[in-house]
Amino acid sequence: MPRFAAALRVLALSVAALAVTTAAPPVARAQPEPKAPEEFVALRDVDPTVRQEMRYVTRHNFVGERIDGYRQPLCILTAPAARALHRAQRTLLRKGYTLKVYDCYRPQRAVNHFVDWAKRLDDQAMKGEFYPRVDKTRLFEDGYIAEKSGHSRGSTVDVTLVRLPGRPTRPYVPGEPLVACHAPREDRFPDNSVDMGTGFDCFDTLSHTEDPRVGGVQRAHRTLLKRTLEGQGFVNLPEEWWHFTFKPETFPDTYFDFPVHRRSLASRP
Repeated sequence: MPRFAAALRVLALSVAALAVTTAAPPVARAQPEPKAPEEFVALRDVDPTVRQEMRYVTRHNFVGERIDGYRQPLCILTAPAARALHRAQRTLLRKGYTLKVYDCYRPQRAVNHFVDWAKRLDDQAMKGEFYPRVDKTRLFEDGYIAEKSGHSRGSTVDVTLVRLPGRPTRPYVPGEPLVACHAPREDRFPDNSVDMGTGFDCFDTLSHTEDPRVGGVQRAHRTLLKRTLEGQGFVNLPEEWWHFTFKPETFPDTYFDFPVHRRSLASRP
């Protein structure tokens, strides 16, 4: 009888051990998305009159697909940059123009997406529009793609001008024929902005703000945009007529990765 009881105990322990080893592994909990510091705001809450055509939430960009981290077509900026853009907008409205933003805060994961795409040399689906005269092997060397972007610090904006009243830009149709971003305005994708000499995100030296080949009304438009924004504390990137950073930056050394979405903001009216 004692031997039988001992055998039962051994059997019970074996069954318990088997249950432990065959139990389903614990389910990993999803990590919460990072949130924006309270210094970040939605531009629409500061100035709803600034037009927004957020390109990276669509497929109409140099990658040709929606970019990681863009959950909503929403311009997010640090509050000082948003207020400065509002002041610039008031000046331009009196002259019959409105600002239109293409990109504002950009998550680091979006920058990583750009870098990964640039390394895939066989993916050139959007070359015909955005970099027709640049070999993709030179995108890093020529400075068109980098592993860090000032946009991720929250005080940089890609912006243009629209002459009022200005009709909305028609939707981009994926797969439609592409036209070079440096082509004459009447031939390029029909953006509703004024003629700046190139389209947005045009990887070409013609996009340099002070390129001597750009004259006439194109030069006048670039000058109007640049002087108006400089008057409110923005600094232009000389290689891109559309790229401006508000100084001093609220976060000059921090690159954020919270997604572009209302839920990322501390205050969500």
